[in-house]
Parts: sequence; C-alpha cells; structure tokens
Amino acid sequence: MRESFSHSAIYFLGIGGIGMSALARYFQALGYTVAGYDKTPSPLTRELEESGIEIVYREEVEALPAAIRDLDPDKVLWVYTPAVPAAMKQLAWLREQGIMPVKRARLLGMVTQGRYALAVAGTHGKTTTSALLAHLLRAAGKDCTAFLGGISVNYGTNYLEATDVEDAPVVVEADEFDRSFLQLRPNCAIVTSVDADHLDIYGGAESFRQGFEDFVTLLPEEGLLLQRKGLNLVTGATQYTYAAGEEADYAALNIRIGDGAYLWDLKTPDGTLHDLRLGLPGRHNMENAVAASALALYRGVKEEELRAGLASFLGVKRRFEKIVERPDCVYIDDYAHHPRELSACIESVRELYPGKKITGIFQPHLYSRTRDFMDDFARSLSLLDVCVLMDIYPARELPVEGVSSAALLKRITCAEKELLSAEAIPAWVRREQPELLLTLGAGDIDRLVPQLREVLV
Repeated sequence: MRESFSHSAIYFLGIGGIGMSALARYFQALGYTVAGYDKTPSPLTRELEESGIEIVYREEVEALPAAIRDLDPDKVLWVYTPAVPAAMKQLAWLREQGIMPVKRARLLGMVTQGRYALAVAGTHGKTTTSALLAHLLRAAGKDCTAFLGGISVNYGTNYLEATDVEDAPVVVEADEFDRSFLQLRPNCAIVTSVDADHLDIYGGAESFRQGFEDFVTLLPEEGLLLQRKGLNLVTGATQYTYAAGEEADYAALNIRIGDGAYLWDLKTPDGTLHDLRLGLPGRHNMENAVAASALALYRGVKEEELRAGLASFLGVKRRFEKIVERPDCVYIDDYAHHPRELSACIESVRELYPGKKITGIFQPHLYSRTRDFMDDFARSLSLLDVCVLMDIYPARELPVEGVSSAALLKRITCAEKELLSAEAIPAWVRREQPELLLTLGAGDIDRLVPQLREVLV
C-alpha cells in the first residue's frame, strides 16, 4: 500500500532526528525514493544509510543527492523539522523557488489521518509510555504501527511497521513542541504531564497548558482520554485518571522492589491485577506502566498477555539505560533534560542503589530552557553528590546573554561540582572512577557514552 501523495520522492531536512528518521523508514518501506540532509553523522544516520537511504552532510544546494536533484522539485515532497535553522541553504533555496516544505508534524498528521490513532502526550514520559504501549500490543499478538521518540530496546528501532497498515492501529508520540500534536487526530490519548516547557514557543505556563487543552478536544466523543490524576483536562470523550501509589481509576498500588524489579498491583475499574512485574527501573516509570497498561487493556489485551508484556519490556535507549552494572560500579545514561525529569531520575537512583555516592554529568539543552528554569535546574542537580556540567547544547538557538553553564553551576549547592568540556570528561571519569555515574541531557552527550563505558569496564 502506498500513501496517496502525488510525489515520487521525499527529502527530509534534518533526517537524523528521531521523529524524522521514523518517517523516513516508513516511506522507504512504502517504496518511495527517500533521501535527506543532516548536520553531522550519527548512529541513526548510519543505520538509515545502511538501509539504502542517501544522506548528505553539506547544506549547499549542489550537495543534494542526484536522485533528488534530477527531479522536478514539485515532484519531491520536502519535509523539514523546526530544529533546522531557517537560514539553512537548502531550506532557503526552496523558499526562493516558491516551494513551501512540509513540517514533520504535518506529515505525521497526514500519515495517521484516517487510521485508528493511539497518541501519547505529556512533558515527561511519552517516549517510554508509547514504546511500552506498542510492546504490550505486539506481545499480545495485536499488530500496530508505531512512531516512537526513542529507540525501543526490544525492537532496536524507533519505527514499527504493521503487517496490515490499513487496519492496524497507529501508536504515535504526540509532541507538544511547536504545537506539533495539534496536527494529529487521535482516537485514544494518554496525557502524562503538563509541566511547563518550551516557553520560547508558548510564552508562559498558562499558554503551555492551553496547548494540551486544545489537544484533548481533538478526541472524538467515542474516544478515550487517560490522564494523570490531577491534570484535570476537559474533553467530551470518555476519560479515566491514572496514578502510582495513590488512588485513581487505574492505579499502581502495593509497590515494592523484589529481585531488582518493581512488583505491584494494578487497580482497574473492573478489579485488581495482582503481582505484576516491571523490569524497567525508575519509580517514575510506574506511572508510565499504569497508563500503557490501561490503554492496552482497553484495546483488548488480556491479563496474562499484559503480565508477560510488562515483564519482557526492556525500555528505551537513553531512558534510564544501564550501561554498566557491577557491584563496584553502576553507570546509567538518561535523556532527562527538564528539572522534573532530573529529579525523578536522581531520586529513583537513590531508591534503587541506597548508600551509593551519585555523580551526575549534565549537559543543559537550549539557552531558553536553561534561562526559564535556572533555579529549578539548580535544585534538581543539587540532589547529586557530585555534579559536573557541560556547556549548554544550543540546538536551534543563539546564545542568550547571562545564560551559561557557569551561571547555573553557581546556584548548585552540592559540595562537589565543576564545569568540564566534553573532551575532558573521559579522562576525569577515568581518574575519579565514580561508583554510580549518571550522564544526563538531550543534546549530544550520548556521544560520550561509548567512551565512558570503555573507561569504566
């Protein structure tokens, strides 16, 4: 089956992004000529290239792959992510030609239009929750397509293709950045949190929340909303609350740790499922598991299928990912880049590894986010025993006067703290040999992971 687009090729500007690469895989599987640009090579771009997708790393128009350059530009669907600067030469050339490229979010909305869509939204937890939901459905023999915001460890990819594309539901991560999720038309939705973020886009916390209010109104009356207890979003669809450790329509209760995993009971409107096992670490992931389980049960997954799926879920790359685990050394890599996420990660580590000295290396992401949440970041990072900061990862932004990692470091209160370059960190870790190390952030800090693993093993 091919989508009803009038184009013979698709070109992705920023193809190495997690959302863009999933769409590239999708259209390649449908038989389109797919190519793209990205600023630098990465594991994702290498995998795309190995699958036969041509990628260029120069932004000049002359660098366009021949398969794209030789076509009439109107025969190419040009797709971009807002992470690509407006002055990027290929993007500027398209606009000079009078061609308006399509945003990634719009394309995802087009792809999911007319399909039964299960959308997962929220400031935190949406990648893990959507990956777990897709896994629970697939483990129960229920086919689905999934566009994920991270690499599922179980499947080694951020894109899962259903055997029957037309009839199978689509699991999609509903990203609030740039109000992207308003392009979707979900049948069922999970909302995990509405903690303010992306204030450079929304302007303030009230406007940010309004984005989620607008999102849930997209649900049809016969649809379903599962929201974290206390969010109080209003929709005309059927709705339930969920929580962990407190009462809600769906709730994880009697939570305990046994054999390195969480054991818990799931209370539902229809009864209680006892002694479920979640191999995924992190207490914050209990809420994600409740939400995914609730929607899986709604979609017909049976109790024993749910039990097996929860136990076999291996998580998502860079979401509390254990890189090294020995009695003398634990190293965990996590995508946490918001103060709330940092606190949740550090507190989970303290619960799972009581008494260990926790060293965290954090790379702030975006000048605007660092500015907007400077004091909150300082409070979260002060939960560490040792804090190492890297310079701010700018992504799409220019520097903001007075906003720097050095300014953040001054506000952090833990006794041991310092600012290091990416180049200096491996030698520092080799010298210090921390007993419990965290690397944290959404920039390019993940490129240090192989080096740090080698240092610690």
